[in-house]
Amino acid sequence: MSLYLPENVAAALSYLVGWVSGLIFLLIDHRPFVRYHAAQSVVVFTTLSVLLLILGNFFLGSALPHADGVLLALRRVVGLVWLVSAIALMLRASSGERSAVPGAAPEAERAAATKFGPGK
Repeated sequence: MSLYLPENVAAALSYLVGWVSGLIFLLIDHRPFVRYHAAQSVVVFTTLSVLLLILGNFFLGSALPHADGVLLALRRVVGLVWLVSAIALMLRASSGERSAVPGAAPEAERAAATKFGPGK
């Protein structure tokens, strides 16, 4: 089953809510262009989410209580990278470009060639 959206729109929407929307499109859309962008979204934004968790109060914040200012600055930088990446990747996907994020592109290529879910 694939959505009744043009490929470039579906690919752009896979970046909208980070890894969550990427995972949804990876599971429900079987078109290679959409799967590529959805898998890239999952890899990029899962990495950024893990970084935010590590820099948060649960991990480094509790281990390094005197580094709150530095950790907050780093979290803000990662948040800014998240926002800029989402916008840039959405614009590229909506224009039909198959942009490659270093580190995420090989996983995206594999996912685009592999089918998951019903109708494999």
